[in-house]
This record gives sequence, structure tokens and C-alpha cells, in this order.
Amino acid sequence: MNSAPARHVLILGGTTEARRLAEELADAPALRVTSSLAGRVAAPRLPVGQVRIGGFGGAEGMARWLREHQVDALIDATHPFADTISSHAAQAAADVHVPLLALRRPGWVPGPGDRWHSAGSLAEAARLLPDLGERIFLTTGRMGLATFAHLTEQWFLVRSVDAPEPPAPPRMEVILDRGPFTLGGETELLRRHRIDVLVTKDSGGHATAPKLTAARAAALPVVLVRRPPAPEGVPVAETPAEAATWLRTTLG
Repeated sequence: MNSAPARHVLILGGTTEARRLAEELADAPALRVTSSLAGRVAAPRLPVGQVRIGGFGGAEGMARWLREHQVDALIDATHPFADTISSHAAQAAADVHVPLLALRRPGWVPGPGDRWHSAGSLAEAARLLPDLGERIFLTTGRMGLATFAHLTEQWFLVRSVDAPEPPAPPRMEVILDRGPFTLGGETELLRRHRIDVLVTKDSGGHATAPKLTAARAAALPVVLVRRPPAPEGVPVAETPAEAATWLRTTLG
């Protein structure tokens, strides 16, 4: 008797959670998993299993890919701030009638001693800076650097995985690095560069959280950019284990 064909799962990845989910599903005989990476990082950390790299060409292109590759379930495990691809995933999944789950690690929560300033966007974060400090540790990624280019009085320490491109703040030093980071390393970084303000996105997770602990210990203000919500109507899981449970329930 012929066994049933494996169900095809597409993971929109690029995050630690996406890689862990691919690992968790790798040995499931009833599943065929493909991880998709946007290709914005020069040397991405590749998940186990089949991988495709590059964009889809918008929601229509993604819907076409889902249809042509007979995808049975779609999991959006992209970065919490990748709202464009998340929107495309929601539209494509609805068009093709493929079940969709958003895998999002929990956001950070302030603790005693934190001096957090919430911002709804990078532009709002930039508007807050002149009143907060002069030496800025900017960890919002290279893609949004242009938002801060008009700030000529402040000095910026910019950390990103790949080198940023102009436009950028005129007074700037760049560190190319990727997490996980240690509390000791982050504390020394703030001290050595005489940082008086931290700007970051609410990415959540443990890999980059030590900078928040270091900022708290140094009594530094933190401008935290709020993450966009998941598309309306899309269920959300907070861990790869929750996503795997949803997948088993959804596909039967």
C-alpha cells in the first residue's frame, strides 16, 4: 500500500525561532519542510533541510509559489519588524486558502530601574533623541539608518550584521557583529564609547537582550521602537514548540 505523500510546509525564516522550528520538524516523516530566507544578509545562518533564498515578488508572487509547490501550511517566522513580508504572507495565504501561523517571540517587558521611552516608529525615535543625549548606541539595523541622517549634533555607534549604506548620520562609527551578546561585552561597549542613550527595536528574545540590562545598570535612557502587530486574523505562536503543535493540529 502506498503511503500518503508528505505535507509541504513553508517557513518564512531568518530568525532563531525559524531555525529551531526547522530542526524540530526535520525528522517528521509526514512533512516536507522548505525554509525561505529573504537574502538581505550576506552570510545568513542556514536552517537544516531545504532552503530557498530571495523574494517572491510580492503577495501575488508568493501565492503563485504556494500554489506551484503545493504548500499545505505556511508559517511566518520572520523578524517581528518584517511587516511587509508578513502582510504579503497573509494576503497570499488567503488567496490560495493555505493555513497561516505567525511565529513571534514575546516582546521585552520593562523592569525596575528601566528608563524606557516608547516610539511608534524610527522617525519618532529620531525625534526623541535631541532631548535625551548626545552619544547614541543605535541597534535598529542598517535598513533604517537614513531616518537618523539629519541628526548632525549627535554621535552614533551603529551595530549591524552587514555594513550600512548611505544616507547615514555624519558622525558615526560602525561595528559589524551579530548576537548573541554577553552582558559583560555590552557593559564594556557602553563604557568605552561613553554612550548616554540606547535606541533599539522591541525584537524580543535573549540573544540581544543584554544591552537592555547593561543600559539599566548604567541608568541610561532607552528608546524602544514598538513592533507592528501581526496581520489581523492570523493566529500567533510564541515558541517553535507551539508552532509545531499548531501544525500537527492543522494538518491532522
